[in-house]
Amino acid sequence: MPGAGQLRGAADGGPLQGGAPRAVWQAVGADPGEVSARSAAERLCELGRASHLTWNPRSGEIVQLVSILRAGRSLGGGECLASPDRAGAQDPGAGPGRSGASPLAGRGGASPLAGVNSEGRLCVQICVVGFAWDPFTGGPLTGLRHIMDWLDSWGMPRRWPAGPPAAFDCEYTGCRSRRLWAAGGHFGASQVPDCATAGPGEIEIERLTGRTAPRREGIRPPARGGQARALTRAG
Repeated sequence: MPGAGQLRGAADGGPLQGGAPRAVWQAVGADPGEVSARSAAERLCELGRASHLTWNPRSGEIVQLVSILRAGRSLGGGECLASPDRAGAQDPGAGPGRSGASPLAGRGGASPLAGVNSEGRLCVQICVVGFAWDPFTGGPLTGLRHIMDWLDSWGMPRRWPAGPPAAFDCEYTGCRSRRLWAAGGHFGASQVPDCATAGPGEIEIERLTGRTAPRREGIRPPARGGQARALTRAG
């Protein structure tokens, strides 16, 4: 990626399998005011969870770890840069009113490597320095244009087939549809099939791609003509 710092991961996820291109946004569970993109990248490499990019949206620093033509290793891991053996430890970034063991504890490693890492002719994994409970789109997005220009140059469609990612407390109600995943485009990690991931939280996707999201799968829009009708889910 032009202009990005480089830190080659010791291992990537291997060759890509082909299919629709995808970009997946994740949160690493770190304070962007204290942790640099390079520090996050170094930690992901230590954990064997190298993504394609790490990005600090406050400083604008971007670091590339894996070639876009190879699979990353971050999908299937958690949003915590702590070691997997710290399961059950206090979450230092638990957020206001949150205490006790982190809900992400014990998900720190990416072993065995989730198969979704290599699905698609591109499967770009963007690890954002931030927290799932505090969506990073609520603050500055310095450097976003460089990321989007890079993705555009590789033909990444600016669409969100699964709609906005679910809020942190509702991550398990989010859509992890194989059908929508097959369509390609942008996804939150909480929308990736076969992965138990909470982030990136309820981000404002229009701030990232500038496109309006489609309605969520299985949701009917309200009736027109002033006839209020409750939203219902398909059975």
